[in-house]
Order: sequence, then C-alpha cells, then structure tokens
Amino acid sequence: MSEQSLPEDARAERADALPEYAERVLDVTEVIPPGRVMTYGDVAEYLEEGGPRQVGRVMSLYGGGVPWWRIVRADGVLLAGQELEALDRYRAEGTPLKEASRAAEGHLPRVDLKRARWDGGGRAEGHT
Repeated sequence: MSEQSLPEDARAERADALPEYAERVLDVTEVIPPGRVMTYGDVAEYLEEGGPRQVGRVMSLYGGGVPWWRIVRADGVLLAGQELEALDRYRAEGTPLKEASRAAEGHLPRVDLKRARWDGGGRAEGHT
C-alpha cells in the first residue's frame, strides 16, 4: 500500500512516527554503558543492517535525546561541533581517552577505542 493511498489522518500519523531503523539505532545507543562507546559501523554491524553512514544519519536527525556521545567515529576523533560537550561527558563517565599530540588540530584528545569500545556483549532484549 503506498503512502498516497492511505487516508490523510493515517498519513500524518505515519509521518510523525520514527522510522523502525532509527528506533533500533537509538535503542542500541541507550544500552551502551557509561564510559564505553561504539563506532557508527559497530552499531550497523550489531543491528546487522545498514552501514556507518546510515547510523550517522539517524544520529544526526534523531540522536539528541539519547547518549549520542557514545557513538563515535572509527578513528576516535570527537564529533565536529560537539567536541567540548562530548569531552565533558567522556570525562564525567570515565571514558578512556588518548591525549592529543601538540601537532593535532585543537589539541583535543580522542576516544581510546582499544579501551573504550563496547562489543554489545549481553545484547539487550529486543535486539536481533
């Protein structure tokens, strides 16, 4: 059934609903323990669907209400535009960081993925 064939009130309700994939990404984000992270690719692999770009898109559109700082780039670099807020949250949670070299732009640390990465162990109920 196409969306155009739905009654107008049903179309409006469907437009307000969060896409199923987005719900799944946000659910994973919420179960990552404090002080731990997953990369965008890790989340896609965990869900066995999509890829890093799809996860990034979901986070950019819908991630404000979940612990978004626990989803990171594969190189551990802090999210552009959110570096200071993320850094505050990492420090508060005890997330392992690597101090930046003096040559690094902005001298901001990175997430230490070897120590901070969470593999989704003890998968939360409802996740496949």
